[in-house]
Amino acid sequence: MYREHREEDPLDSGWRFFSGDESQEYADVPSNFEIYDVNTIANYDPDITEFLDSPPGSAFGRERGGKFKPEPMPSDPDA
Repeated sequence: MYREHREEDPLDSGWRFFSGDESQEYADVPSNFEIYDVNTIANYDPDITEFLDSPPGSAFGRERGGKFKPEPMPSDPDA
């Protein structure tokens, strides 16, 4: 999970959630993604709630034991 600066849409929290198994080819196809309220995601995984106030540029991944740890912000391969 990572947080970008918000888009123009005021409902965009900036949070992006991935399983970590997606290939770049998969991530390049917009129809592979859906937009959800971050509260919906938190209902599926309450472990994310302690990180939701983190600023843009924050990124977290799960360790083997399931706990989140800070990670480097992913880079845009097209940038």
